[in-house]
Amino acid sequence: MVMTGAGGGIMEAGNAGAGSDHSFGLNIQLPFEQGANPVMTGNPKLINFKYFFTRKLFFLRESDALVLFPGGFGTQDEAFESLTLIQTGKADPMPIIMVDHPGGNYWQGWDTYIRTHLLARGLISQDDPSLYTITDNVDDACHAISSFYRVYHSCRYVGDRLVMRLKYDLSEESIALLNQEFSDLLDKGLIDRSPTLPEEANDETAHLPRLAMHFNHRDFGRLHQFIWRLSDLGDHRPEFEHPEQK
Repeated sequence: MVMTGAGGGIMEAGNAGAGSDHSFGLNIQLPFEQGANPVMTGNPKLINFKYFFTRKLFFLRESDALVLFPGGFGTQDEAFESLTLIQTGKADPMPIIMVDHPGGNYWQGWDTYIRTHLLARGLISQDDPSLYTITDNVDDACHAISSFYRVYHSCRYVGDRLVMRLKYDLSEESIALLNQEFSDLLDKGLIDRSPTLPEEANDETAHLPRLAMHFNHRDFGRLHQFIWRLSDLGDHRPEFEHPEQK
């Protein structure tokens, strides 16, 4: 299922590729720009929003990945707000992919600004650039999304623990490596296997294996590195690699 902002050529291409039966459109009502793209016009799954903040709330709530292409203030607004929400734990971890045209430098220039004016001045964490991936290759963008979800499925907080649902279990050796490499994520204890907790008993993910940790609620860029590392440590299981299996 593809969900896009409903205007613009790139967003139209996303809806056209998925087909109108497998698309949602989230349109913003503006007095001076185009309306919904032709693929979504008249579709009952086209939602029109008056305010940007409600549109972005729905956009992030229902998305498993964000792909951003060069654009103006609106693109920058969505990029920074999405990064802020994920960086502060107000939105679930997800891959954010910045895609340029082949040989383009729009997002590289943006990244230079981030590193020069934010990272170098200590205004963001050294791990926060791990929240996004920059590429000018569509295949690499697709691979980044599928890799993010190769082992990781989803997460939620249960009491004072962060529970990571996995598509399949990891070996004892892999869990030991995670504890060695990511002890800085923990307020206390270890990263351990967890049974399905009572609070999750009626959840659609109840059958999935789990890891649980006392996450420090601070290092979300580092948490993204943890999720990428899960993919490195997992077995090669092509049947689990499509992100739609979420």
